[in-house]
Amino acid sequence: MSTNFGVMSCSKLLKHWKALSHILNSSKLDNRAILAPWCARRLHLSNYVNHRFDQFEDTDKRTHFNEKLEKGPSLQHFIANSGETIDNYEQVSVGERVPYLEEELYSGHGRKVYFDTYGCQMNFNDTEIAWSILKDKGYAKAESINEADVILLMTCSIRDNAEQKIWNMVNIYKGLKRRGGKKKPLKIGILGCMAERLKHKILDKEKMVDLVCGPDAYRDLPRLLSVTSGSGQSAVNVLLSLEETYADVMPVRINSNAKTAFVSITRGCNNMCSYCIVPYTRGRERSRPVSSIVEEVRKLSDQGIKEVTLLGQNVNSYCDKSEEDHYGGLPNSEAQGGGSAGENTVLSRGFKTIYKLQSGGRRFSHLLDQVSRIDPDMRVRFTSPHPKDFPDEVLYLIKDRPNICNKIHLPAQSGSTAMLQAMRRGHTREAYLDLVHHIREIIPDVALTSDFIVGFCGETEEDHRDTVSLIEQVKFHYVYQFPYSMRQKTHAYHHLKDTVPESVKKRRTQEVIDCARQGMLRLNQSQIGQEQLILIEGHSKRSTSDMWGRNDGGTKVIIPTDPIPCSELDPSLQELTIGDYVVVKILSANSQTLFGQPLYLSNLVDYASKPASLTKSRTALVS
Repeated sequence: MSTNFGVMSCSKLLKHWKALSHILNSSKLDNRAILAPWCARRLHLSNYVNHRFDQFEDTDKRTHFNEKLEKGPSLQHFIANSGETIDNYEQVSVGERVPYLEEELYSGHGRKVYFDTYGCQMNFNDTEIAWSILKDKGYAKAESINEADVILLMTCSIRDNAEQKIWNMVNIYKGLKRRGGKKKPLKIGILGCMAERLKHKILDKEKMVDLVCGPDAYRDLPRLLSVTSGSGQSAVNVLLSLEETYADVMPVRINSNAKTAFVSITRGCNNMCSYCIVPYTRGRERSRPVSSIVEEVRKLSDQGIKEVTLLGQNVNSYCDKSEEDHYGGLPNSEAQGGGSAGENTVLSRGFKTIYKLQSGGRRFSHLLDQVSRIDPDMRVRFTSPHPKDFPDEVLYLIKDRPNICNKIHLPAQSGSTAMLQAMRRGHTREAYLDLVHHIREIIPDVALTSDFIVGFCGETEEDHRDTVSLIEQVKFHYVYQFPYSMRQKTHAYHHLKDTVPESVKKRRTQEVIDCARQGMLRLNQSQIGQEQLILIEGHSKRSTSDMWGRNDGGTKVIIPTDPIPCSELDPSLQELTIGDYVVVKILSANSQTLFGQPLYLSNLVDYASKPASLTKSRTALVS
């Protein structure tokens, strides 16, 4: 059951009151006499359920209680035993949908919604899912805060700093709400991971917040908004689901001019890393059917999208078991280079999990193969993967398909085996380095990026030096680093102590940044003089005469907007537009950006047909 009991009762009561009023509008029967015992019972049960379920969050107990509630006396039971006779009464089941009432009750009637999104790419994709659901119910998009009737914040809860930003914005929106008053009633909602983590505490802390909606409850947004609008009360739905993937919801892009798009393929995570809040805010891992993903990517291709990024908290552990057929990986001898017969072919060598691996199903390699075949001229990326889920069939597919980008995000989190064990990452420093070496053997020009958590529980100076040395040894193209922030509910919160002072975390974080940027600068400078294919994504914020795009490895490239030849063989000039593939020559570089001269327009198919020395991004080889 994915709805709040108290709010559900009021909504159903209103729906059936209207239905009865319509049926009995010409009768002199006292409707209140009929409904009084039913209303009293439902109100009593609603209060009882809210009290009981404030004490625990056991989904099984909720489901069991709900089943008992549904089997209890219905509205018809009280009507039948009221002692009155209703002529020409047509029974309407309490559980039956009343479409014309639902459309009327849940319609947005053109009210304008403004989305304020924070956090990872998954949150931006969730925003598009939520907008699709609301748009379908008659809501309109607000282009600015000032014209909004509803403000929805899509929130991140991965670190305390992210939550503090959101609290600051809520305070700003509270001021707008007060100034609007009754003349322009403004509704404020908290969506996403922070809603799931804090639940009712948000309403208790911020009296101006009207609704709280978790990541698995976006389908309920029209009803939640109708409750807050009709009654002025707050509404909450933060129940997690073992099945919800929004597979049948086609996201509506917030930025309709963009030529890149995100496609969610999994939700939730099973890894249970000791520092991570995601399994508690987004639930257990589940995968969308291959068919729904392929259909969405095909529609995006038809709309002119030039790059899709497949999304998931652990994107490469994808496993579609919606069909009964068994889809395995390569035979063990092929996938693992001749390992023992009993060795698991799904995980990278030297990696393990704390949960039972799924058997069967269509794996990530199958999905990646199907998506890359849809449009040879559309780039395919994926994030965020776990290092444990890189069997060889995935690596060889990246190597062989020109439109699958030669970039792999490989989160290490730490360079210390002791810290990796405390984090419950399922591998050692040596296993990670072996995987890096193996990936580069198969894909020599691969661009590797990574994440690092600095100052985790019990991290010593030696552990920190191990992290710095790993960064120096691997030579990442980009590094994301974060000082550790303890989160409630996690394994670390219950079993470890945050012993590293904030001043030490700050100093170590800066050392990681300095080390990473030195390596990134050397890699970028080694690309000076190369020709690369980039996809133009927008205009430069610093200069109206420049545009920017990304190469195959994901590095940003700045180029002037001068007209360029239509192709290598056609000298006629053409203006650059967002979505163009352009061959550029790299002229200079800093640690995070390349600067180039556009040569001519091209596309993935033509560029891939050039000699092997010129294909892909031609990122410098790492020795």
